[in-house]
Amino acid sequence: MSRRPPSRIPPSEIAPPEVFFDRRSILAGGLALGMSSLLPAAEPQQAGATLKYTRNAKYSTNETPNKFEDVTGYNNFYEFGTGKEDPKENAHTLRTRPWSVSVEGEAEVTGRFTLEDILKPHPLEERIYRLRCVERWSIVVPWVGFPLGDLIKRFKPTSKARYVEMTTLYDPKQMPYQRTGVLPWPYVEGLRMDEAMHPLTLLVVGVYGKVLPNQNGAPLRLVVPWKYGFKGVKSIVKIRFVERQPRTTWALSAPDEYGFYANVNPTVDHPRWSQAKERRLGKALFAANQDTLMFNGYQSEVADLYRGMDLRKFF
Repeated sequence: MSRRPPSRIPPSEIAPPEVFFDRRSILAGGLALGMSSLLPAAEPQQAGATLKYTRNAKYSTNETPNKFEDVTGYNNFYEFGTGKEDPKENAHTLRTRPWSVSVEGEAEVTGRFTLEDILKPHPLEERIYRLRCVERWSIVVPWVGFPLGDLIKRFKPTSKARYVEMTTLYDPKQMPYQRTGVLPWPYVEGLRMDEAMHPLTLLVVGVYGKVLPNQNGAPLRLVVPWKYGFKGVKSIVKIRFVERQPRTTWALSAPDEYGFYANVNPTVDHPRWSQAKERRLGKALFAANQDTLMFNGYQSEVADLYRGMDLRKFF
């Protein structure tokens, strides 16, 4: 298949869009589950392998999920191209096993941990979340993962840890568009600690009950359903607890367009278009747009996090 040449255009012109633990700390939290119990014995590392999980209706929307082809074929993952179909075409070069995550900063438990250790005491669950992208399209996805807050507790952040910074793998051999100047690499995102600890904030390892495809951010990505999709850092290799607000990729590249908070807000327009309407992916281009919901429809759950804040200033 043909490949698009690397993009050299500035971000403002682009339609923009995740060592072992001390064993006593692990086991104190509950039953340790190895990766072998989460995936089938045959080819446990294969994308598309079936996961063991329970469905969580409490945190799931009652909207019908998009088709699998929508979820896996139309993505923002600039490490593999700036077009929405590029990641599916190009992400086969990403090697997701073995995988490890470095934990650093203001926490009692730090070091390098295998993906299996990251997953261990965390039973997986499926949650059907809305996702709203800054380009004005939306999608409903059945993610499989576990709350980021549960993992953070295992690292025991200190009182200095006010933010969580997460970084994507940097490997231009595997991620060809990291050889371009489209963005400052590696991709970095972050959350305030109370946002990271919120029960809606999900570390994701699967979709539609199966291991994440590469183009969706395998093997470990973030989903924060009340924020625009670019906050969902993919292929996470570093988690760092910091005192000051992280310098995140899009906020550095185009600060007048993509703020640190990135809360879905129909009253705050992108400089180049309105955010008041959105179009559900998979519907015909001529289908009527629907109203964008404050906090992407999760207002009752998260509005208190921003009480007293000027959401036009902290966008």
